[in-house]
Amino acid sequence: MYKKAVFSVIFLIIFSLNAFSRDIEVYFTPSYKALDVLVDLINSSKKSIDIAMYDFTSRPLAQSIVSAKKRGISIRIVLDKKSNNPKENRYTKYLYLKNNGIDVRFAKPHRHWDRDGIMHNKFAVFDGNIVSSGSANWTASAFAMNDENIVIIHRFDIANVYEKEFEILWKKATQR
Repeated sequence: MYKKAVFSVIFLIIFSLNAFSRDIEVYFTPSYKALDVLVDLINSSKKSIDIAMYDFTSRPLAQSIVSAKKRGISIRIVLDKKSNNPKENRYTKYLYLKNNGIDVRFAKPHRHWDRDGIMHNKFAVFDGNIVSSGSANWTASAFAMNDENIVIIHRFDIANVYEKEFEILWKKATQR
């Protein structure tokens, strides 16, 4: 009886650890593994991708998003206006995405005293079930040379929280 109880407790602990470990993935850069995971998430999305990103210069991610759009995936992107102004940032993928039919908007900055804030989020929601969040912008530098982190969360309840925040940003955002 004692052996059976000990075995049951050990089984439950191991099962619980495995169940929770599948919910969260953590990646650190510089590393292209994080980039590959994001590309895979984009390529495997079935219905929607919502992205709030401060700076977006990554060619592989932009190309994957355009491919997803061509597959019929609904894609909405909110960017920080200052960071993605083509006149000031020649690497921004704003025009590439816009010219390929992606619905891209600029976040409306919060005003404090006499200064505008920035939209400094770096998250994406895939199919309303998976979230990518962390310190990394979607830039070449983030994956090639910066010390950054990306956390992938496979939980509907967490994705729902991010989706609500995205909706707030999206409703306030402007086309230009």
